[in-house]
Amino acid sequence: MKVLLIFPQYPASFWSFKYALRFISKKAAVPPLGLITVSAMLPESWQKKLVDMNVSSLQTSDILWADYVFISAMYIQKESVSNIIEECQKHKIKMVAGGPLFTQEYENYPQIDHFILNEAEITLPPFLKDLETGHLPKKVYRTNKYADIKLTPVPDYHLLSMKDYAFMNFQVSRGCPYSCDFCEITTLLGHKVRMKDTDQIIKELEMLYNLNWRGPVVIVDDNFIGNKNEIKHNLLPAMKKWMQTRKYPFVFNAETSVNLADDEELMTLMVEAGFTSTFVGIETPEEKSLQDCNKSQNLNRDLLQSVIKMQNAGLQVSGGFIVGFDSDTPAAFQRQIDFIQQSGIVAAMVGLLNAPKHTKLYKRLEAENRLTTEATGNNTDSSMNFIPKMNSHELLEGYEKIIQSIYATKPYYKRIRQFLLNYKRLQGKQMKIEFFHIGAFFKSMIVIGILNKGRGEYWKLLIWTLFKRPGLIVDAITFAVYGYHFQTVYGLRNSR
Repeated sequence: MKVLLIFPQYPASFWSFKYALRFISKKAAVPPLGLITVSAMLPESWQKKLVDMNVSSLQTSDILWADYVFISAMYIQKESVSNIIEECQKHKIKMVAGGPLFTQEYENYPQIDHFILNEAEITLPPFLKDLETGHLPKKVYRTNKYADIKLTPVPDYHLLSMKDYAFMNFQVSRGCPYSCDFCEITTLLGHKVRMKDTDQIIKELEMLYNLNWRGPVVIVDDNFIGNKNEIKHNLLPAMKKWMQTRKYPFVFNAETSVNLADDEELMTLMVEAGFTSTFVGIETPEEKSLQDCNKSQNLNRDLLQSVIKMQNAGLQVSGGFIVGFDSDTPAAFQRQIDFIQQSGIVAAMVGLLNAPKHTKLYKRLEAENRLTTEATGNNTDSSMNFIPKMNSHELLEGYEKIIQSIYATKPYYKRIRQFLLNYKRLQGKQMKIEFFHIGAFFKSMIVIGILNKGRGEYWKLLIWTLFKRPGLIVDAITFAVYGYHFQTVYGLRNSR
């Protein structure tokens, strides 16, 4: 059996880092972890080929080679999915689809031959058994159960063209203990945090190491510290030991809830194990809006001080922010701006509120007859899929004011300096300067420091960093490059 695994193309967006990747000669940020994990579940005798359309184009010869095409996708990849389906239909190749997009709206894709929905550890084996025994495979394989990910195999990392990616990735757990009403994670993966064994994680790290990967690795968990006890007392000590033995070949990035800031020992352990950054869902400094969306973990705390604690501990903090809650007033826009600037959160993803399918928010808005369309999956494209309480024009103007106020050149570079002042890298953990850093620096000098209209702020940042925080010069250049990407995505490259 020949299987072609296709990962659809992402549009340019906040997290695509499309315009930043060019500085380090990479084609995509992260590989399709779900798809290469599914690949590892297929029979060893099958021939497998991966086409990540973010790295290489899909050729007709690839499709004609295959007996089956497997597709995995998220909402933001819808346009590319449609193109793939059209090509497969043209050449009469059978399609098998799974992942978040199809799990939530497979009914919209009648052209697909078979759906492997929910978690493939449960729904893929019956499909494979039907093929093996000569039974006609069903249209839909789905389940209400959750997988035991202790049985999940090591992903087929060897299928990747690793040189084309800025980061590698792996998964530690699934599920989240919280119940934010706008989030589809618990709908898809449940509230119980299910973890892999520590030995599994070390095995995956060893695989990446043996494939000669060195550098950044993203942990894709929706909340890495969802099971804090297991992470703190078992996984992190093992990761720290492995990293020390291998002389720190990786740096890790994770997503955590803000209560990480309450545990100094945990933060120290993470940094000692090689973690350098975390993404935190801040959402809003407005307490009423946090209550309305059931963001309980963010309530009754000084969010600004929580961010600074994490930065002081040696973790760069990127953050998610939302406007458009029912209780938001026009004052919310300036509060968001002030918070972001004061916090030094350089990569601040600010989006208008959207209601993904099957979330509590979606169900409430559906009952209130306020839904207008399906969410795009890109929460920074200025779209909403429901009628907000605030005047729509006023809300969009306020949102655009936030983006202009935090990503125009001067405020953006000011925020970088604020971060560099807050950040305290663990002693002895200075970032290694690699060859690609040197190449990126010279490219940034030309593109941002000479050709770009905000060139003056770029040079001021470099000079300021060399005098005030010389050990963080690589971070300063990295954030300047990120800024070029963010400004391009938001159409602000000429803004001061």
